[in-house]
Amino acid sequence: MLSALALLLTVHASPVAPALGPSARGVVFHDYDRDGVRDPGERGLPGVLVSNGIEFARTDAIGSYELPVTDDTILFLIKPRGWMTPVDKTQLPKFYYIHKPHGSPTLRYGGVRPTGPLPNSVDFALYPHDEPLKFRALFFGDTQSRDLRELGYLTQSLITKLDRGDAKFGVTLGDILFDDLSIFQQHNEAIALIGLPWYNVLGNHDINYDAQSDELSDETFEKFYGPSYYSFDYGKVHFVVLDDVWWMPADKRYKASIGPTQLEWLRRDLSYVNADSLVVLMMHIPLNEVVERKEILALLSQHPYSLSVAAHTHFQEHRFFGKDDGFDRPEPHHHVVNVTTCGSWWSGAPNELGIPHSTMRDGAPRGYSVFTFDGASYSIEYRAAGREASYQMNIYAPEALLAADVEGTQVLVNVFGGSAKSYVEMRLGPDGPWRPLRRVPMQDPAYAKTFRFEKNTAPFRQLPAPIDSPHLWRGVLPATTLRGYQPIHVRTRDMFGQTYIATQGIRIE
Repeated sequence: MLSALALLLTVHASPVAPALGPSARGVVFHDYDRDGVRDPGERGLPGVLVSNGIEFARTDAIGSYELPVTDDTILFLIKPRGWMTPVDKTQLPKFYYIHKPHGSPTLRYGGVRPTGPLPNSVDFALYPHDEPLKFRALFFGDTQSRDLRELGYLTQSLITKLDRGDAKFGVTLGDILFDDLSIFQQHNEAIALIGLPWYNVLGNHDINYDAQSDELSDETFEKFYGPSYYSFDYGKVHFVVLDDVWWMPADKRYKASIGPTQLEWLRRDLSYVNADSLVVLMMHIPLNEVVERKEILALLSQHPYSLSVAAHTHFQEHRFFGKDDGFDRPEPHHHVVNVTTCGSWWSGAPNELGIPHSTMRDGAPRGYSVFTFDGASYSIEYRAAGREASYQMNIYAPEALLAADVEGTQVLVNVFGGSAKSYVEMRLGPDGPWRPLRRVPMQDPAYAKTFRFEKNTAPFRQLPAPIDSPHLWRGVLPATTLRGYQPIHVRTRDMFGQTYIATQGIRIE
C-alpha cells in the first residue's frame, strides 16, 4: 500500500501554495497501536492528501505536509483507499483538526471552544484497513428529530431493528436534526448503536440561524462533525461531501449554493481522482436546485464514472442530468433523491407503539437506502423502515369484481425505488401473460386517502399534501374466464437489473 501511495506522490505531486500567514505543519502517520497518537517508531505515510478547505498538500516521503491557516481553519485529510481514520465513541471518523484560537462566536447552540495556539505538529492517524472493490454503505436522508421523543421514534423503529448486514459505513444526508441543535450528542449516541463509522452532511435544519454570516452558520455542526465539506476514498470510490446550504442572515433564509470557495476546492479535489474511480457527491439539497449545478456537472463531466445523492424533498426520486444541464457525456448523470428516514417529518397517526407512520408524500414508506459499490459500478436498494427487504412496492386493485367488470379495471403500482429506467409489468392469474405498465404522474391513492382521513385530526402532526409520485405505474386488467380468488402478480426490473415481485389477491365473481 505504501508503494502505491509513493507512486501517487511521484505522479500527482504539486507544490504547496505560498503561505500568506501562519502555516500548519504535521505528519500523517501509520498508527500501529490505533490510539490516535503518534508514538516513537510510527512512521509517516507518503502521498496522502491534506486540505485546509481550499488548498491541498500531499505528504512527502516521510509523511510531512504544510498548509497555510487562518484563525478559522479546519485541516482535514482525504482518507486514502486501504486506510482508516480513528473513530470516537459515537463512531464519528476523526480525520480533521479545528484551528479556532478564539473559538466560535456566541451562538444559541454554541460552537467550538477556543483551541489555543497552533500546535507545533498537527498529525493525522491512519491504520491499514481492508477495503474490497465490492462493498455496501447505508444512506439515511433527513433523520430530522425535533426533540428527544422523535429521536426515540428513530431509535426504536429503525436503528435497533436495522440489519446492517455487511455494510462498511453509513451516511446521513443532512437535516440530521430539526432546528434544535442541543441534541446532536444524543443523536450521535443513537446512530452509534448501528456499530458503523458514520459520515454526516450539513442540512438546512442543522445550521445556526442566529449566525451573522454563512461562514459562521455551521459552528455547532463543526463542533460535532468537523468540516462541512470534505472527501474520502473507500475501495475504488471517491466520496465527496458538499455543503450546499448557504445562509443569508439578512433575509433569514437560505439558498442552495456551495459558493465560489467550495467550488474551487471541489475542482482541486477532483483533479486528484483517478479516471477509473467512481466519484460520488453527497449533499443535502438536490443538485437541480443548486446555483452552481452546471459548474458542478461540468466538473463531473471530466470523470467517466459519477453519481450524486441528496435528500431534503421527503420523497424518493431518480433524476438524470444531460448536456442541457451541463453534463457533457454520452450517458446522463444519475442523481438520487434519497428516501428520508423520518418520512414526512414524523407526521401522521401513531401505530400501536405510538410511532407515527410518517409515510412520504409520494406514497412510499420512510426508510433508507443500501448502496452496493463494485469498482466503478453501483446499485441501490430501497429499505422500508421495520419491513423486510422484499417489500418494494404497493399494488392498488379492487378486492373483488364481477367477471363482466374485470376487463379495463385500473391497477396502480407504487414501486418505491423506481425510476424512468424501471420496467414494470403485471399478469392476472398464475399463468396469465405479462403485460407492461406505464409510468404515470399521479398521486398515490392510498396516501391521498390517508391524508384526507387524517386531516385536522388531533392530537398528532398532520401529513403534508400528496404530490404526483415519480414512481407510480398504471395498467388495466384483461378479460378473463378465471373465477374465485386469483393473484395479480407485479414484476419490476430496475435500472440496475434487480428484479422484485409482489402479489395482490382479487376475488372474481
